[in-house]
Amino acid sequence: MSSASQPGQALAFGSPWPDLNDGLFYKDLVRASDSELTLIQFYSRKYKNSAPLQGWQQRIQNGQITVDGRVIRDPNTTLSVGSELVYHRIPWREPDAPHLLEILYEDDDMIALNKPSGLQVLPGGLFQQRTVLTQLLWQATANKQLSSLACHEPHAVPVHRLGRGTSGVLLCAKTKLAKTRLAAYFADGTSHVGDCSKTGGELSTARKVLKIYRALVTGIVSEDKVIVRQPIGIVQYPGVAKGLYVASPSGKPALSKVEVLERDVNKNCTFVQVEIQSGRPHQIRIHLSFIGHPLIGDPLYVVGGKPKCFDSEAVDDGFASDGGFLRPAKPVPGDCGYNLHAHQVTLTHPTTNEVIKLSAPLPPILRTKQEAK
Repeated sequence: MSSASQPGQALAFGSPWPDLNDGLFYKDLVRASDSELTLIQFYSRKYKNSAPLQGWQQRIQNGQITVDGRVIRDPNTTLSVGSELVYHRIPWREPDAPHLLEILYEDDDMIALNKPSGLQVLPGGLFQQRTVLTQLLWQATANKQLSSLACHEPHAVPVHRLGRGTSGVLLCAKTKLAKTRLAAYFADGTSHVGDCSKTGGELSTARKVLKIYRALVTGIVSEDKVIVRQPIGIVQYPGVAKGLYVASPSGKPALSKVEVLERDVNKNCTFVQVEIQSGRPHQIRIHLSFIGHPLIGDPLYVVGGKPKCFDSEAVDDGFASDGGFLRPAKPVPGDCGYNLHAHQVTLTHPTTNEVIKLSAPLPPILRTKQEAK
């Protein structure tokens, strides 16, 4: 086994974010089932999660939509089969986010980064430019400009996700083969969770990727070790178009192994290590809150693995200056404030089959008293 963590030799890259992003262009082709619809009917029905009716009307009247290359400002224009629609989302200032990424390990096939808390991995919602993916693209472009050799390899891409508020080891593939194999490692671990949960077995020892997280939770965890097998499902939630992941008996299998590292009775908190085999979204946050110990500072999940505000309240019909929905007043999954760190990842190299152990330095707040000495 080789270790790729070399303190004192850390390299980092990253370019500062521009004030405004480049905006976005969304293309659609009118199908037979959509013919005879008006422009406003098409967008307000197909993309109702993007903006309310009045918001789409504003976008159309602002000239942000073209039909076959012509700007159309009349919301009641009837569409024809085969027409190409393009909606231009005007540039906006994305919320603040860090831009520097520390390199933990790199070779010709893959790169492991230490993702900072507050940086989203892939584009989504308000973050379309300020992401890890964008920095990888910019870095690859800069490298090609400096190289005298023609390079046709695609830029590195993340093969799994970490929540925006989660820091630590993030694996990225630099080749198509590495991407396929690394993605398969993560998918294979998740696919075996159902069988393991049904049989009551321990976490599989035959996995090709092992993820260990460090977290700081509320309250004193009484047991030294806890295995959580709570399924995770999706419920409708204001401000989250695709639904919110929560603890749910009817959800998909998920498995987490929690181990206590240190209890702080005076501060009523516990340092824990969490090993996961599955990779359900927000799994650790949900599982720790499910057993009664939410992450300290988590703005969303509370005891039981549910959100703090859990009702069927409708989304505000008001809209922002760009026509889209106003930012939800209630907490959403991307909100930060909690302390969760992907501390160690052990994996089989996608091409050499060598076992590699990656480690991202712990933030000071997640170090035990012994580690802080």
